[in-house]
Amino acid sequence: MELLPDTSPAAEAPFDFASSVHAPLGRAALLKACRAVLEPLSKLAVSRGLPFNDLAEVLKQSFVQAARAAHPGVVPHRAVSRISTTTGLNRREVTRLMRAPQEEAPARPSPATQVFTRWLSDPEFRAADGTAMPLPAQGPSPSFESLAQSVTRDVHPRTLLEELSRLGLARVDEAQGRVHLLHDAFVPRADLDRMLAFLGANVGDHLSAAVANVLGEGSAHFEQALFADEMSEASLVQARTLINEQWHALLHSLAPALQALIDADLAAGRAADQRLRVGLFAFTGAMAAAGTLEPSSPSRPKES
Repeated sequence: MELLPDTSPAAEAPFDFASSVHAPLGRAALLKACRAVLEPLSKLAVSRGLPFNDLAEVLKQSFVQAARAAHPGVVPHRAVSRISTTTGLNRREVTRLMRAPQEEAPARPSPATQVFTRWLSDPEFRAADGTAMPLPAQGPSPSFESLAQSVTRDVHPRTLLEELSRLGLARVDEAQGRVHLLHDAFVPRADLDRMLAFLGANVGDHLSAAVANVLGEGSAHFEQALFADEMSEASLVQARTLINEQWHALLHSLAPALQALIDADLAAGRAADQRLRVGLFAFTGAMAAAGTLEPSSPSRPKES
């Protein structure tokens, strides 16, 4: 089987959304894409007992927010009518939703998350083979105390160590007075709320990048994927190993480079009001049957 990059046209050139979405084929393709996004979201909601009406309320709120953003110059007394026309929601619903309290801004990564990431990525705290070094609990750098203080001085290093231990990410060897990192990925499975926060942040930003590319909103965001079918379970095991290796290579090279850019911004006094999320995902499953949502293609891997 041959691997083909299935490159998304949206990542290369602006897409005329206004003229395409109202065309018959554009509408069908849009609904198909929405279904592909909503099916796993519905699975999550059903598996966790979230009723349809709760999710529908969030969707309606999102529609109203998007419509308000699409008509920034509309005068207040016409806003309800304009949003109602744009979304298809009746005026009474729009009025209610516009008066609803706004959701709080997404929380910043916790200090424990930042300590974990720096421990994995900062060369000062990595061994020659690239793995995270066991660190003395206290003392000059490299130590856990210096690592924690390089992230924040508002939280005591001992408190951060206790949080990493609670999440099962670090272990203290009392006999040696050293702290060991237990995992190479921050996926605290015992903490469902935190896992859901990661899901929302990662998938939300990924989808935002893809949507912005389709709508042609300014500069294109990097949003590519590699797809392959006709693989065996044995080959998937090897593929997962390769993917992990590629992620660690990216993490160890990119994180210090981004930190250097942040430090340069701080030294230059530049306005630090922008954010960046870089991710890598992999999904494995049975090949799609004919007529399902999987894109059609020859029997060869491709990028999208």
